[in-house]
Amino acid sequence: MKTQQRHFFSEISEGIHIALTSLAANKMRAILTMLGIIIGVAAVITMVALGTGAQKAVADRIQSLGSNLLYINPGSSRSGHVHFGSGSSIRLKDEDLKALQEKCTYAAAVIPEFRRNAQILWNGKNWNCAIIGTLPEYESVANTAAVQGRYFTQEEVDTYQRVAVIGADIITNLFGETPPVGEVIRINKENFVVIGVLERKGQSGFRNNDDQILIPITTGQKRLFGVDYLTGITVKVIDEPSTEAAFLQVEKILRRQHRLSRDQDNDFIIRNQSDLISTFQETNRSFGFLLAAIAGVSLIVGGIGIMNIMLVSVTERTREIGIRKAIGARRSDILLQFLVESIALSISGGILGILFGISISYALSAWAQWNTMISISSIVMSFGFATAVGLFFGIYPAQKAAGLDPIIALRYE
Repeated sequence: MKTQQRHFFSEISEGIHIALTSLAANKMRAILTMLGIIIGVAAVITMVALGTGAQKAVADRIQSLGSNLLYINPGSSRSGHVHFGSGSSIRLKDEDLKALQEKCTYAAAVIPEFRRNAQILWNGKNWNCAIIGTLPEYESVANTAAVQGRYFTQEEVDTYQRVAVIGADIITNLFGETPPVGEVIRINKENFVVIGVLERKGQSGFRNNDDQILIPITTGQKRLFGVDYLTGITVKVIDEPSTEAAFLQVEKILRRQHRLSRDQDNDFIIRNQSDLISTFQETNRSFGFLLAAIAGVSLIVGGIGIMNIMLVSVTERTREIGIRKAIGARRSDILLQFLVESIALSISGGILGILFGISISYALSAWAQWNTMISISSIVMSFGFATAVGLFFGIYPAQKAAGLDPIIALRYE
């Protein structure tokens, strides 16, 4: 029994040695054959790293704003479509804000928001960004501190003061190296004094938190834009477990405020951070799968390349196969030799592809400042798929080689 096992392993070892010797004798052909596998594996790893990195970055940025926030916007859901916006006849009023502040027992804070884009002028330069009218509590609700200067006060809200707290991108695009605190900017022909600078928060969803200016809500509504409604209300829930209860309470309060009957749909939209995180994670996950599938096509193309080259190799080595069979090589020996060659090509290509994919991911992160995260599962998946591709596409050439008639093969020129 031991002798048979030793003989079996000896045959496998010999087959592997012959296969690797053959590959080493045709290095350029082997490299070109592996190229499809290398590109495919590298593409899978890079695409999944980009998708995973983007997903984590979005989740982190949304989470940094607080996981116990409810966002209320004017609008309605009808026939599967969401309709909302400041141009709609549906409005959120100051009375809605007051009702929520007084009646929502699950709310730690309720702040209004009137948001509109406007042109900003300073020292001959101009920039277009979002202007947000709100309350001083925005600092704690949105978890956004002033790293320079200060926020405006309730007294400045009550007296309609023209003061502004600006985002980090405003400094980059408007002020450059000039300290902004104390400078006077013009918004819609109104002069505003910059009293503070917001900490950098980055992108959250479709909103750039660094490209905005905060002003008192009363100043924005009455002095700057001349409106009597809100574009949004944010409710900070007392704690995360109470979010669902707060959601239902807010809905009930607003339905009463808007005098909606039981058979009428809400004319407002309520969303929370968890919904946003789930939506972006699902979107990024789907996008990642799509990219990985596209990259997987490269692996299949690489496998077809391996099969083509192996078929050429079988044709070129027909006489060699005939000689081996004439001196006693069995069908299984020839089959093993060509399968080992095919698998060796795919494994080598897979290893090089992994190294290449990881290098590209780190390069994109370091040089292009893209968010990437290497996924162990993508490495295992792509390497396993590459090996399977080599085995699958190597079977037909191996069978063709093993099935050659030794007499015909020896006559082959």
